[in-house]
Amino acid sequence: MAWETVIGLEIHTQLATQSKIFSGAPTAFGAAPNTQACAIDLGLPGVLPVLNAEAVRLAVRFGTAINAEIAPRSVFARKNYFYPDLPKGYQISQFELPVVGKGVVEVILDDGTVKTIGVTRAHLEEDAGKSLHEDVHGYTGIDLNRAGTPLLEIVSEPDMRSPQEAVAYAKKIHQLVRYIGISDGNMQEGSFRVDANVSVRPVGQAAFGTRAEIKNVNSFRFLEKAIRFEVERQIELLESGGRVIQETRLYDAAKDETRSMRTKEEANDYRYFPDPDLLPLEIDAAFLAAATADLPELPDAKRARFHADYGLSADDANLLTATRELANYFETVAGATGEPKLAANWIGGELMAALNKIDGDITRSPVSAPLLAGLIRRIQDNTLSGKLAKQVFEAMWNGEGDADQIIAAKGLTQITDSSAIEALLMNIVAANCEQVAQYRAGKDKVFGFFVGQAMKQSGGKANPTQVNDILKRLLADD
Repeated sequence: MAWETVIGLEIHTQLATQSKIFSGAPTAFGAAPNTQACAIDLGLPGVLPVLNAEAVRLAVRFGTAINAEIAPRSVFARKNYFYPDLPKGYQISQFELPVVGKGVVEVILDDGTVKTIGVTRAHLEEDAGKSLHEDVHGYTGIDLNRAGTPLLEIVSEPDMRSPQEAVAYAKKIHQLVRYIGISDGNMQEGSFRVDANVSVRPVGQAAFGTRAEIKNVNSFRFLEKAIRFEVERQIELLESGGRVIQETRLYDAAKDETRSMRTKEEANDYRYFPDPDLLPLEIDAAFLAAATADLPELPDAKRARFHADYGLSADDANLLTATRELANYFETVAGATGEPKLAANWIGGELMAALNKIDGDITRSPVSAPLLAGLIRRIQDNTLSGKLAKQVFEAMWNGEGDADQIIAAKGLTQITDSSAIEALLMNIVAANCEQVAQYRAGKDKVFGFFVGQAMKQSGGKANPTQVNDILKRLLADD
């Protein structure tokens, strides 16, 4: 039987506030356990939550960025369940009336096609604490530093049909929350976590199959692998006569498998009811305008502009708009040199290769945009050949100065004197009669031998275009 995969994602992104969603406790990562939780976060008797307006502002920015409905009135609810790291016995979240309603996100798939994926809602909530199972002498420890940390839970429609589509959507949301400055998106620190709801159904069947939820996946690679395993597990189970049960599962990266955690709760299991300590959240036109007034150019619009204004290929435009920082870097280099395609080639080539070696992004590059622009200008004025430019780039990466300083220190100026290049080539031709005869007999590949000799003897400094032009003339002579 042919099966179709159905996937929906719930993404929890930590909002970039200085304090928690209902208290003044700090949200900085890495503090000693239980040093960033106040009486409100601990749920002590008599304390009252106060909503952090900055969290609301950031949620509104996200909703606007995905063309979603922003609710003029939304309500906070208590989601009741017992867990050791939830000291109040309930989580303050939003249920029936979320702050952000339906929106859409477009993703580019590996084959270049564009797919639209619906966003059902995005609601504000507080995070729980964290259970620690290591280094506590056989016990489970509780760290409540994250309790009350502001989250925006972004819930998609079940519109994805493959692990690759799910990863593309998750990456797009990750890109977007960083572009608009509402989250740092650091997956290692828990700022961006994904729950995947996965089911399968026979191809052509309208009704959804029973879904399993894979909780708290913290990397795109693991997300793809977890979904792939779960799809295979469900199909194998159904084809052997079993049935899929609705449950929550965890992904074990070491074993590359999902395993059962607990049966999946329904909304009525949580006994949602409006939080009596919090008034309904009302957002007026003035707040909405102020929250979104400084929204930056969004990735899709920037990618289209790069393609249209700079003449970049779709792939280059997509690469260079991956982050705001990278896009700004490119525009600085392109503006300083007037050579957007050359700038794109150097950023997508040498610079990205160097960054990949240190597993870093553009913010960690020791070669700033002005430094790279200076290097490209030396290519433009024929001071440097492509080969010499790579040597200069490596020296710049190692902190040896700007392009002009390195060229002077290493004597890397390109040779452009035609008479000097011709004299060099005449000596090479005279010393290699056998290869000359082969070339004139029609073995065109021998031409590369002469070019190689010229570059070797000139230390890579001879202008390649002049070498090729003069060499063709010399080898054509009888």
